[in-house]
Amino acid sequence: MVTTVFFTVLAAAIGWKIRQVVRNPDNAPVRSVTLCLVCAAASYPPAMPGGASGIDAVAGHGAAKVLQNVLLLATLFFLMCFYLYSAADEQSGRRRARREGAALLLVIVGLVAIVGSGHEVLAGSFATADMALPQVAGFYLLAGLYMMYALGAAFWWTCRYAWLSPRPHSTGLWVTAVGLAAMASACAIRAVFVIIRHMGGGVPAGLNAAVAALLVISVTLFVVGVSYPIVRNWITAVRIWHRHRRAHRRLEPLWALLAEAYPDSVLQTSANSWSERWRARSVHRRYHRRVVECRDGLVQVSPYLPAQYTGGAVLDSAPPAVLAASLRDVLAAGSPGASGTVEPVAAVPVALPSQQGPEADVEQLVALADALRNARSQNVSVMTAANHD
Repeated sequence: MVTTVFFTVLAAAIGWKIRQVVRNPDNAPVRSVTLCLVCAAASYPPAMPGGASGIDAVAGHGAAKVLQNVLLLATLFFLMCFYLYSAADEQSGRRRARREGAALLLVIVGLVAIVGSGHEVLAGSFATADMALPQVAGFYLLAGLYMMYALGAAFWWTCRYAWLSPRPHSTGLWVTAVGLAAMASACAIRAVFVIIRHMGGGVPAGLNAAVAALLVISVTLFVVGVSYPIVRNWITAVRIWHRHRRAHRRLEPLWALLAEAYPDSVLQTSANSWSERWRARSVHRRYHRRVVECRDGLVQVSPYLPAQYTGGAVLDSAPPAVLAASLRDVLAAGSPGASGTVEPVAAVPVALPSQQGPEADVEQLVALADALRNARSQNVSVMTAANHD
C-alpha cells in the first residue's frame, strides 16, 4: 500500500513537471527538477528483483547495479543543477552546471573503468558484495563519495531556501532537507563500511540493515518533500476546477434568460486548431465566458429595470429573489429596446456585490441565478398541482 502511494505521488509529480516543461521549455530550474524526478523514478526498476534480473540477463550480471548507481548519480546532479540555475544568473548557472556535469562524467567513467567488463562482481546487494576485491570496493567508495558530496551541497542549498521561503513552500523544503541529510549520512556510513570490509573487518548484519532502512526512508522523504508543493498545487487546482464547474452550472438559468433576450452578448470562439478548440471547451474558459456573458446581459437590461432594482441599493432593497422576478417580468416579452420603441436611460450597475473582487461578483450572479431556478421550480410545482386538481 505504501509503495503504491509512493509511486502514485511520484508519477503525479513527474506528470505535473513535464506539463510545466512543455509550457515553458526554457525554464532551466523546472527542467532540472523534472529530470531529477525522472532519473529517481528510473532508478527503481533496476533495483527491484524483476527489473534487475531482466537487465542482468541482457547485459550480464551486475549491469543493473551499475545502471542503478548511474541513475542515482544523475538524480543528484540534476538536483544540484536546480539550485545552480535558481541561485545565479543564466550564464553563471550554465557554467557551474557544465563543471558539475564534467565532474559527474568523470565519476561515471571512473565507475565503469573500475568495474570494467567484469561487472558480474557487483551481483548481489551491498551487504553481500565482496569488498575484498579492489574493483568492488572502489566502485562503492567512489559512488558513495560523490553522492555524499552532491547530497551535502543540495542539503545546504535546501536549508538556505527553506529559511527564505514562506509556508507552505518551506514545509516541502524542510522535508526535502531532512531526506537529503539522512541520505548523506547513510552514504558516509556506507563509505566507512566499505573501508572496514576491504581491510578485512566485518560489519554486523544489523548495521547494514539499519543503513539500508535509513536510505529507503530518506529517499521517500526526499521524494515527498520535492512532490509536496506539486501535489498541493494539484489539489488546489482540482478544487478551483470543481468550484468553476459548479458555478458554471449554477449560472445556467441566468445565462439562458439573458442569452435568449440578447443573443449578441454570447461570446463566439474562433478556434482554428484542435488544441484551441479543446482549450475553448475547458471548464475554466467556459466558466469565465459565462460570467462575462451574464454580466454583459445585465448591463444591457439594466436601463429597463425599475430604479429600485439597480445601482448600489440592490443589496439593501432588492434581494436576489425580487430582482429575479423583475428580470423575468422585463424579459417576458423578449429583448427590451429591440424594437426601438422605448428610449432607454444610461446603463447602470445591477446586482453589485458588497465586497470587491471577482469571486464576490460571481457569488452575486450565482445568487441571482439560484433565485431564478427556485422560482422556476416553484412555478413547475404550482402548474403540476393545478393539473392534478
